[in-house]
Amino acid sequence: MTIETPEWVKDAVFYQIFPDRFARSDRLAKPANLESWESSPTRRGFKGGDLLGIIEHFDYLEALGINAIYFNPIFQSAANHRYHTHDYYRVDPILGGNAAFRQFLDAAHARGIRVVLDGVFNHTGRGFLQFNHLMENAEASPYLDWFIVKKFPLQAFDNRKPNYECWFDDQELPKLNTDNRQVRQFIFEVAEHWLNFGIDGWRLDVPLEIKTSGFWEEFRQRVKRINPEVYILAEIWEEAKPWLQGEHFDAVMNYPFNRACLGYFGGTALDTSVRPGGFKLKSLDAKGFGRQVDRMLNVYDWDVTLAQYNLLSSHDESRFLTLVGQDKRRLRLATLFQMTFPGAPSIYYGDEIGMEGGEDPDCRRAFPWDERLWDQELLADFRRFVALRAAHPALRRGSFVTLYAKDDIYIFARQSDEETLVIAFNMGEAEAEVRVSLHDLLPADAALVDLWSGALVSLDAGTLALTVPAVGERVLEF
Repeated sequence: MTIETPEWVKDAVFYQIFPDRFARSDRLAKPANLESWESSPTRRGFKGGDLLGIIEHFDYLEALGINAIYFNPIFQSAANHRYHTHDYYRVDPILGGNAAFRQFLDAAHARGIRVVLDGVFNHTGRGFLQFNHLMENAEASPYLDWFIVKKFPLQAFDNRKPNYECWFDDQELPKLNTDNRQVRQFIFEVAEHWLNFGIDGWRLDVPLEIKTSGFWEEFRQRVKRINPEVYILAEIWEEAKPWLQGEHFDAVMNYPFNRACLGYFGGTALDTSVRPGGFKLKSLDAKGFGRQVDRMLNVYDWDVTLAQYNLLSSHDESRFLTLVGQDKRRLRLATLFQMTFPGAPSIYYGDEIGMEGGEDPDCRRAFPWDERLWDQELLADFRRFVALRAAHPALRRGSFVTLYAKDDIYIFARQSDEETLVIAFNMGEAEAEVRVSLHDLLPADAALVDLWSGALVSLDAGTLALTVPAVGERVLEF
């Protein structure tokens, strides 16, 4: 079976937005009881971010260079993260409702920015009409078999172990019975509705919790029928080869990439006591990092690798900068690697200005729009690295070759028919000198340009002699 993934994703640089925390517009009326924008986030409190506020900051996003947005859920919900869906056909009124989303989507597309929504189809919130109907009417409800009930009355609000199926036994998240054809039809029609509305993809929340045979095969067939270029992105935290064979998903949120980058670029600064997603973090030398890189590049079909969603931070774990001991040099270098690696890189809102954040909810702080609070040098580097990716097709579709992986030094090349780029990293605290053979890639007397300084670096009989600064990099082009 030929595996094909959306072409636009291979050129995408994503920006992940947690809608309640990115920007708040004065044009949109809000409820009164909101947390102050500057205060620390809480599990229950709302900051009042909205879609019009994001529109008002499109110039900022465009200057950063991103061309795709992944939204955490935007549908009506009683939770600030909106994974407790009440109405799949209605954008939350605090975000501005359907009218604001129409305005947002049109404005994004006018700027060439794709939009991917979070599809939470395994479970709902307690305010979902069909579940509310079940709570009110018990065995008499026509929606009895939309959920999996063990006993009545439902224990939905008393903090006891629920007597109906939930995600992670959380009373607030009743699990949909996808063995019921009506439930499946409802989900498929929701997915189709928003594709017809104009979205460009679905990020699927905990998709492997849905065990119904054939569910995701039918989902793919139906959404691809509407738009063959729709991006189907699955939240799977480990390798997922059986699910990326052209029948289910296009890609996964690439947490193995996140772990590898934390290990190598975090190095001695990495907080190895943290277990995000239950995975124990560990430092990696260049050789160990290289092994993980090779694994990532060889486990999937190349077309899938080019569409993987490569992230350094997300809403589900402490931010990268916090995990590497607030050492911005390490975030900077990891971001350069992210922008030069096969797959679609994603910036979690605020990483580019040096936002920190521990475990949920601290990783979901409000974006500070006071520019005096930004790390301007870091922001300039993010913009430069995103621009580098945009300027060089080899970084998006070219082959990947590891050239050197020893101690603190990792060097690789990206090559297309038109260009070759060599990128070197040094995670040691001392400058390093290395010699690398490029016999298989370039003419023996080739001269490369250092893209940061403009200096020429010539090969000596096919060998590159390179000085790499401490906790630094070199980026060369032929």
